[in-house]
Amino acid sequence: MAGGWGAKAQGGGMLLALLGWISSCVTTFVPLWKNLNLDLNELEVWNMGLWQVCITQEEGVVECQAHGSFLALPPELRISRLLMCLSNGLGLLGCLLAALGLEGWTTCEDKPGRKRQLLLGGGATLGLAGITTLVPVSWVAYNTVLDFWDETVPDIVPRWEFGEATFLGWFAGAFLAAGALLLACSARATSTDTPRAPACHQGPAAPGLPRGHHLHPKNADLVI
Repeated sequence: MAGGWGAKAQGGGMLLALLGWISSCVTTFVPLWKNLNLDLNELEVWNMGLWQVCITQEEGVVECQAHGSFLALPPELRISRLLMCLSNGLGLLGCLLAALGLEGWTTCEDKPGRKRQLLLGGGATLGLAGITTLVPVSWVAYNTVLDFWDETVPDIVPRWEFGEATFLGWFAGAFLAAGALLLACSARATSTDTPRAPACHQGPAAPGLPRGHHLHPKNADLVI
C-alpha cells in the first residue's frame, strides 16, 4: 500500500516539477513582466521583460527592442536575470536527478539506497529552483507596487502594472516547490518500505540435555 502511494507521489512530483520548470523558462524570456497603458495614446501597450521592451499597437504590430546595457538596468532586473537563469539550470538538473531515482527506471535497481539519494537530491535541487524563481518575481512585483503608489510622481504620469509573466512566475515557483516536496516524501516512503534482513535465531538445544549444558567439556574437567 505504501509502495503504491510512493509511486503515485513520484509521478505527481515529476509532473509538477516539469510543469514548473517549463513555466519558469517561459517566464524568463517573455517580455511580459510589466505592462504600461498610456492614457494619452490608448492604441499602444508597452510590455517590459528581463531582456527587451515591446510595444503592441492596435493593428497587432509588435515592435521589440532589447535593453541597451546590462549595467544600465535597475538592480532588480539585473539580479532577476541571473536568478532566473540559475533557476532554469537547477530545475533541469533536479528533473534529471529525480527521473533517475524513479521506481520505473532500471537505473540502480540493485541499490535502493542510491535511488533514494537521487530522489532526495533531485527534490532538494528543485526546491532551490523554486526559491530562485519566487525571489526575483516577488522582488520585481514589490518594486512595481512601490512605484505605482509613489505619491511623489504626478498622477498624469503612466505607471507600470503587473504583467502576465509575474503571475506565471509565481505559479512556476509554487509548482517547483510542490514537486520537490512530493519527491522528498516519496523517497521517505520508499526508505520505510525496504525489507529488513531476517534476524538470526539461535537453534534449538539438543534433546536430552538440560538448559545451559555444554556439549564440550570445560577446561577444568580435562584430566592430564
